[in-house]
Amino acid sequence: MRIEHHGAVNGVTGSCHQLHIDKHNSLLIDCGLFQGTEKDNTDSNDIEAQLVIDFDISTVKALIVTHCHIDHVGRIPYLLAAGFKGPIYATTATAALLPLVIEDALKVGVTRNKSIIRACIKLLKNQLVPLDYKKWQRLDLLNNHSSAKIKFQMAGHILGSAYVEIDLTLASALPSALDKDENKAKPAKHRVVFSGDLGAPYAPLLPAPKSPYRADTLIIESTYGDKNHQNRKDRTKCLQNIIEKAVQDNGVVLIPAFSIGRTQELLYELEQIIHKQKQRPKYRNSFWHNIDIIVDSPMAAKFTQQYINFKELWDKEAKRELSSGRHPLSFEQLYTINSHQEHLQTIEYLAKRKKPAIIIAASGMCSGGRILNYLKQFLQDKTTDVLFVGYQAKGTLGRDIQKYAPKGNKPGGYVYIDGKKITVNANAETISGYSAHADQQGLINFVKRMRIKPHHILIVHGDEEAKASLKAQYQLLLPEALIEIGQ
Repeated sequence: MRIEHHGAVNGVTGSCHQLHIDKHNSLLIDCGLFQGTEKDNTDSNDIEAQLVIDFDISTVKALIVTHCHIDHVGRIPYLLAAGFKGPIYATTATAALLPLVIEDALKVGVTRNKSIIRACIKLLKNQLVPLDYKKWQRLDLLNNHSSAKIKFQMAGHILGSAYVEIDLTLASALPSALDKDENKAKPAKHRVVFSGDLGAPYAPLLPAPKSPYRADTLIIESTYGDKNHQNRKDRTKCLQNIIEKAVQDNGVVLIPAFSIGRTQELLYELEQIIHKQKQRPKYRNSFWHNIDIIVDSPMAAKFTQQYINFKELWDKEAKRELSSGRHPLSFEQLYTINSHQEHLQTIEYLAKRKKPAIIIAASGMCSGGRILNYLKQFLQDKTTDVLFVGYQAKGTLGRDIQKYAPKGNKPGGYVYIDGKKITVNANAETISGYSAHADQQGLINFVKRMRIKPHHILIVHGDEEAKASLKAQYQLLLPEALIEIGQ
């Protein structure tokens, strides 16, 4: 048994890991897209090189999808084109979301040809196998010498997200000395756990992940392996304070956010703030009474509806609010922009008026999507505030805006958007507490709370500093274990 990495080892995107069970059988865990400059020896503009399936898939018996963020699923169409015909296992909620994600990715990054898109989505749906959480699924392998079964557990990252437990029964390399038949190999049992992306504790809407009972080998993400987030109360207050300060000059607040997960969490928190403001006598005089909260993303609207459809997966707090008559993902001041024409009209309208608004638009790292048009229009305006609520990978526009935004008395620099040089006069703020990823303490607790702890940990999906810091912490926790950084 060995594990081969085809992404998310030199950064946080392109997640794709191949678990080789034996020489005849392997499993693929995720097949994601690279973003920014995170693919080895690849120019960030060389799209084809980032998409190609450049590894042997002849032994791959199944694809296991932990969740449907594009950096975990974006290369699936290319996997299908490469001839993969095996089952694609995902949780029931992920299976509902995945065709929407892939269809959008094809339209944006590959082709507008409807017949090609339909053919790809048909293939995908034919191979998708939805699974419930906490139920074992046996996999079909090529021979009788090895066996495998998988189980999804809630990861708390986005709707449908999971970490996956894989139980393997492997034929031993050598027969046991205790066997009567010396030519008979004694099977060895081994449990491999792939974390996918783990959610932060106390995040809104979804319950926090619970650790598995046991892991022999653990492959774990490390996005925030060197940082700890603000607590829930502090980050909500921080969000409120930043917005209240930002709108004093009647400027717009731009929040780049992924359509799945981050957008719904933000809506939930904004509804909470507005609800609390309503309890105050001066609410009618507060800008919170009538500020427009605009979600400019048809995809986000579709995913928000799926969050509502799968509300049985919400945490207890969100379910209580729903039962009390509140609608945390659908409230009076929320506006959703659908068509491209509406999108352009909204930008024009906001540019002409002198009234604040909060705009949430994809993509979360400003690497594409409608947020780009807002940035082109408003980034040069000193009254604009760009609020980052998630990780910005190296080489992305989001990371550049964080770097070149004005700081103190230092004027802003510039960025390029669609080949055009744009001065960054807007203020930029970052709230790390809104990350949908577990922080360092969460990643440590995930291991610490296992009853039977791993003797081998592979750290992936993080910058070098984050991986090195997390490795040091795990080594303190498990001095006898082999702790490695994925290569």
